[in-house]
Amino acid sequence: MCRVGVMGAALAMLAACASSGGSKEDPVVGAYFARDLPGMPADPLMSPVENPILEARGLHNPPPRLIRSALLAQHERWAGTPYRLGGASSRGIDCSALVQNIFNDTFRFDLPRTTEEQVQAGLEVERDALRPGDLVFFRPPGAYHHVGIYVGEGRFLHASTSRGVMISDLDNRYWQRHYWQARRTLEPVMLAQRLTTTGEG
Repeated sequence: MCRVGVMGAALAMLAACASSGGSKEDPVVGAYFARDLPGMPADPLMSPVENPILEARGLHNPPPRLIRSALLAQHERWAGTPYRLGGASSRGIDCSALVQNIFNDTFRFDLPRTTEEQVQAGLEVERDALRPGDLVFFRPPGAYHHVGIYVGEGRFLHASTSRGVMISDLDNRYWQRHYWQARRTLEPVMLAQRLTTTGEG
């Protein structure tokens, strides 16, 4: 009889834990586990309110703050992807393919495939006038130029040849030495028109 009473009490406690745990799930933990892993082809599985990529697509004129959030979400998605010259997937990607993928996925804007073509897109902007979403170009030693996307606060998102997809500091001595130019491919008015006519797809 004593055993039955103890087992009944234990089952009641377990039932109480299960019911309270289900109704009071930590929203941060829930949001984390609702997302895809970085590099997966589908959109991160977050609600539009929590997904800056979808939010940037849906607004007529996303402010720099939202563009920055969307780019940081893209970084999280691609982080750890290794660099591979000519690559364009989560198995390996080069710098211009990363930029092309992110612009297409976030802004529904088709950039050319190569760095040499991308540096012809949009308008040149001064380094001290950079805004999130601007393309930044470098001429490091070797045969190839390098491109990344400015995310704000002196940092840019890119596919590093040595460390894969990452965020780097423009004031780093290496990047400062090889900085070439920046391009603004989407002015707010153009972006508004693009997002209004395209939809989420």
